[in-house]
Amino acid sequence: MADNIERFDMKKPPVRTKWYLRPLTYILSAPDVSKHKCIIKKNNIEGLKPPFVMLCNHNAFMDFKVATKTIYPWRANYVVAIDGFIGREKLLRDVGCICKRKFTNDTILVKQLMRTIKNGDVAIIYPEARYSLCGTTAVLPESLGKLCKLLKVPVVTMICHGHHVNSPFWNLHDRGVKPTEAEFTKIFDPEDLKKLSVDEINSKIVEMFQYDDFAWLKERGIRITYKGRAEGLHKVLYQCPACRAEYKMSSSGTILKCNACGKEWNMTELGELEALSGETEFSHIPDWYEWERENVKKEIAEGTYSSGELPVRVDSLPNAKKFIPLGTGTMIHDMNGFTVKGTDMDGDPFEMIKTVPSLYSCHIEYEYLGKFGDCVDLNTLKDTWYIYPDPDKCEFAVTKMALATEELYFDHWRKQGKEFPDGLA
Repeated sequence: MADNIERFDMKKPPVRTKWYLRPLTYILSAPDVSKHKCIIKKNNIEGLKPPFVMLCNHNAFMDFKVATKTIYPWRANYVVAIDGFIGREKLLRDVGCICKRKFTNDTILVKQLMRTIKNGDVAIIYPEARYSLCGTTAVLPESLGKLCKLLKVPVVTMICHGHHVNSPFWNLHDRGVKPTEAEFTKIFDPEDLKKLSVDEINSKIVEMFQYDDFAWLKERGIRITYKGRAEGLHKVLYQCPACRAEYKMSSSGTILKCNACGKEWNMTELGELEALSGETEFSHIPDWYEWERENVKKEIAEGTYSSGELPVRVDSLPNAKKFIPLGTGTMIHDMNGFTVKGTDMDGDPFEMIKTVPSLYSCHIEYEYLGKFGDCVDLNTLKDTWYIYPDPDKCEFAVTKMALATEELYFDHWRKQGKEFPDGLA
């Protein structure tokens, strides 16, 4: 790719939401919030007013709408991944969005958030940095505690329940779940941040971020009658617990199936799994997902983890105009991290290497935009690559790569003597 290609201007100061757009953001958010009869519970917020930091969990686009309704009419700046800006950069900047390339050490973002606070507005951050894969908490960066101490303003959390089971990342169809819930809670005042250590701040944030949408669904007795409720679930549950085969799972209607051994599970209206014959190994979907994580962790401990060499095509997103086809090549994810190599449209070589200690998690997509397929999203400070393995030429699961990225990171740093509190990277 040409070196002189236009790059997204990450340094441009955040815009305070235009006065005429503030009611529009509310108008666009309110119908969906009302449709799902969202119950917003406010805790310990007496006297709260901007500026403050708002940390939100991330399960679906509904998260943004609930956050917008909750803080209206206050102004806010939202941290948004660059792909959210495609084709609408001016609009997103005007409503207060700040661009971020996922899982990069970005000092510019810190400066942008400091500007938000100086402006007297709300800094809205989604620290999980991706939609949850199965409705449970994703790993949080340990830099959160330092950021909160640096900004020196109240910190609140917004934890939504029901958004994943309503529109899961693996099948975005709206299932009409209602009522959904959200908890808007002030957890720190500036005085608290002064006297607490970074570890104590992080510990409280992790505590507030504990959620499980499938457990919540069952506890509330809310039923999902959508006939295709299991479709796409095999993207997350890629390994069969009966025969342990990988990449052989499929799903249709309410049925999850292993095409290697033939075992099937039915997904009930309460979001549980029931084996159609024999033992139900995991009725709770997040338990199956965590079992897969343990299997990946074992491969890493044995030093055998590898995706193998996968044929891929790569799209680049240097700015917010559109994806640019970069070329074809190979991707390997193994004990050394990610290595992507290939040849671009001009016949020139390209390469991106993301070492294990440089990446505590990664962003993945399932059937991106409904037509491009599963991919891994890797970033530098200047570019974003969407990397698509060819399903006709190899077997893979981007979910396994996401799990392995986290476990490789933990394994590497533990060997260096670093201890990780639960839920942090």
